[in-house]
Amino acid sequence: MSLILGKEYCRIDGNGRFKFPVALKKQLQPEDDGRFVIRQSIYAECLELWTYASFYAEVERLQKNLNPYKPEDRMLLRKLTEGNIIELDTNDRLLIPAEQKSRIGNAKDIVLISLGGNFIEIWDHDKYNQMEGSGSDTEYVSMASDKLGNLSDSNKVE
Repeated sequence: MSLILGKEYCRIDGNGRFKFPVALKKQLQPEDDGRFVIRQSIYAECLELWTYASFYAEVERLQKNLNPYKPEDRMLLRKLTEGNIIELDTNDRLLIPAEQKSRIGNAKDIVLISLGGNFIEIWDHDKYNQMEGSGSDTEYVSMASDKLGNLSDSNKVE
């Protein structure tokens, strides 16, 4: 499973494709083999791009933690596994399926931003700038202090 880090700006062509940035491609592992899964985020107006291996592991985790015989679990499982497999073409481009492109509107310019490795968010450039501009550095410091400031030694990652 790849740990992909970074923030990259891309342009979508008339066919709905974008060139996967070299800086991100270099971080892929051999088992990733150019296959990805793209799904709509349930948290924001963006898409999530997972390597196939990472998404497969996520689905296994969801299946272990959600009971398909409980209606709410089944509904959540359905939503979180609803995605399309896409592959890098010979020019390292990815095609955003039409059904998912609506999530980012008619964006021509997009931002790819990693969320710590498991997946990459794909944002309409303008929506991303609006979202980023909505929080101040002071708010981020406060959130970090509240969420991370009281970690015990047993919770610290080394």
